[in-house]
Amino acid sequence: MDIELKGITKRFGPVIANSNVNLTIRAGEVLGLLGENGAGKSTLMNILSGLYAADEGQILIDGKPVVFRGPGDAIAAGIGMVHQHFMLVPVFTVAENVILGVEPTGKLDWLDLATAHDKVNEINGKYGLEVDPGTRVEDLPVGLQQRVEIIKVLFRSADVLILDEPTAVLTPQEVTEFFEIVKSLRDAGKALVFITHKLNEILEIADRISVLRDGQIVGEGDPKTVTEAQLAEMMVGRPVVFEVEKAAYAPGRTLLDVSELTVLSDDDKIAVDRVSFQVKSGEVVGIAGVQGNGQSALIEALTGLHYAASGKILFLDKDITHASVRERHRMGMAHIPEDRQRSGMISNFTVAENMVLNTYYDERYASGPNIRWPDVFESAAKYAVDFDVRTPSVFTRAGSLSGGNQQKLIVARELERETCLVVAAQPTRGLDVGSIEYIHGRLMHARDTGDGVLIVSSELDEILSLSDRILVMFKGRFVAEFDATKGPVDKNAVGLAMAGAQA
Repeated sequence: MDIELKGITKRFGPVIANSNVNLTIRAGEVLGLLGENGAGKSTLMNILSGLYAADEGQILIDGKPVVFRGPGDAIAAGIGMVHQHFMLVPVFTVAENVILGVEPTGKLDWLDLATAHDKVNEINGKYGLEVDPGTRVEDLPVGLQQRVEIIKVLFRSADVLILDEPTAVLTPQEVTEFFEIVKSLRDAGKALVFITHKLNEILEIADRISVLRDGQIVGEGDPKTVTEAQLAEMMVGRPVVFEVEKAAYAPGRTLLDVSELTVLSDDDKIAVDRVSFQVKSGEVVGIAGVQGNGQSALIEALTGLHYAASGKILFLDKDITHASVRERHRMGMAHIPEDRQRSGMISNFTVAENMVLNTYYDERYASGPNIRWPDVFESAAKYAVDFDVRTPSVFTRAGSLSGGNQQKLIVARELERETCLVVAAQPTRGLDVGSIEYIHGRLMHARDTGDGVLIVSSELDEILSLSDRILVMFKGRFVAEFDATKGPVDKNAVGLAMAGAQA
């Protein structure tokens, strides 16, 4: 099945998300779709999957115009989307998740799970997915959960699969396996749209590449001849520096000293299991691991958002195990949270209000109980310029900014003040190459001017690029450590440790 998008335009008030976009998706081919945050990729794919209606233009399937009144119409036409954030019920089995909403029934309209199991196994065998239909989803590793999402789409007879950031939470070994699945789908005649910000991956897996910028197709590339630098420049409209520049490794005093720390999850299970480590001035310590292995609980305990069950956290030689968030903040700890919209900002507040969320009570901005708003606005405008936060004004609602600019707003708020330790969780998740380049530069500047930097990221390339020392977390414990100051670290070895090979 071939799909053609012709002259697609979509407006949200005065904002033009897509402008006269022409795109062809062919059967038996992987189309790589690139674009920076806010370029219009999601809007375009939401139109194709029936979530939005285009204001102008049309969709043609095998040359015939179609109109989707909702996602059900798109699914019925053979278009399925595998979302970046999985939409699975953890306590349901694989088969139960796959059939949800399209349950097969037998006599007396009873649920026919046997048929569901057979169909899942049939899909497994055809495309090499290898997922047990009777296993609970919560017992599957992330890589297999993603396969369940693919099976869900194939169960509904999809001929076109939209893959949104499909490798974001996979280990290198899982990425290799996933690419084999993508190739098998392509070879079976499926049409695939591969949306990602990882240029090396799109060059490896795509047959064609289209680049969106400011809602328009600005270029195309042949993966056999185009370079990462050329694609990056098409995405952001300027050359991008990929190599992270940092000063020679010269660690100073110990800033953070964690001893035998144990943290429980909300259901009283052990999330962090007796971990010990240090972060020194002038170094970057990277924590690698597949998401869900205790990293979030560890960061929350370090920053005061979650109580430690046992162990000790020393910061600047002071025991802060039970200190408040504000106490840690006043001592010079900066925190870039992993979920910018849930924990990093208030979407309905303005850019200026978000800039002072954790400093509004300082004497810089407050006189007793009263906030001096002119001072807030002046500082917010300065920091927006200094940290390249692209916003119409500081009075703009923060939720209307692109993901990259939201993240830069948070980085500005955390790093504009005097700090000595930066705790950054997933600092570039879902960002384009331009925003990644900028935030990496800011983190390296903090390191090179004497701050200690602790980074947690599921992006292994990010950990390898930024870190002086690497710790690998698996099932709540550190299972491996790598010294990056003595030469390049073996990416495969780190990936195996992330999968628990050294646990």
